[in-house]
Amino acid sequence: MTRVALIAHDDEKPEMISLVQDYEELLSTFDLVGTGTTGQRIIDETGLDVERKQSGPIGGDAQVGAEVADGAIDAIVFLRDPLTAQPHEPDITALLRICDVHDVPMATTRTSAEFVLDGLDRREAE
Repeated sequence: MTRVALIAHDDEKPEMISLVQDYEELLSTFDLVGTGTTGQRIIDETGLDVERKQSGPIGGDAQVGAEVADGAIDAIVFLRDPLTAQPHEPDITALLRICDVHDVPMATTRTSAEFVLDGLDRREAE
């Protein structure tokens, strides 16, 4: 089953919820992983099943990165705030590096997330 991680900086959480709602039918067919708060908001606002890791600031992003290294994640949507990210929010740099090393796509904007999700949908249909 396709496994997708969902992470969002605080200011991007509403955009993540909107994205998940727009792609809810597709995402319901995937195994979803999320960092603590993002995962809980997705559960609360959509009813989708999300395996919650720790919150980003206390290691959730590292837990997701470990799954990438183990070949257990097919894609990551990490909606980040490049202008006002707070010090307590997860850092994208290490996660981006591990994704590049293991050739796992990571979307960092709504538009790139739509392309990744549409691509995963096409791959599933093949």
